Amino acid sequence: MPPQNTSRRLAAQLLNQNVDSLNGFNTIQGYSTKRQEATPAALQQTYQSMLAFQQAETEKLALYRAAADAARLAEWEFHNAVLAMKEVVRGQFGADSNEAQSVGLKKKSDRKRPTRQKVAVAS
Repeated sequence: MPPQNTSRRLAAQLLNQNVDSLNGFNTIQGYSTKRQEATPAALQQTYQSMLAFQQAETEKLALYRAAADAARLAEWEFHNAVLAMKEVVRGQFGADSNEAQSVGLKKKSDRKRPTRQKVAVAS
C-alpha cells in the first residue's frame, strides 16, 4: 500500500461512507480485536475527535470570513478617504500645483496634448 498523503483533505463522500460504516459497525455483536486503533472505544473516540475538530474549523472559518470582510471594508473606506483628500487638494491648490503632484496626481501642465494621427495612404 503506498504511503498516505495526509496533507490533502478527504472527500466528503468518503467521510460519509466512513460514518455509515461506523453506524453499521455499532450494530455488530461479539466484535473483538487486538488492534488498539480498531477497538469500538477507539473508533468512537476518533469519531468524536473528528467532529470536534470539524466544528472548531467551521467556527474559525466563520471568524476568518468576518475578519476578511471587516478588512475589505476598511480598505475601501481608506481608499475613498484618499480619493476625497486628492479631490480637496486639487480643489484647494489647483490641478497644476506641486501639492497635487505630491499626493500622486499628475500636474495639468505635464499632460501630453493629443496629437492628430496621420491617415496612412493606401497604395
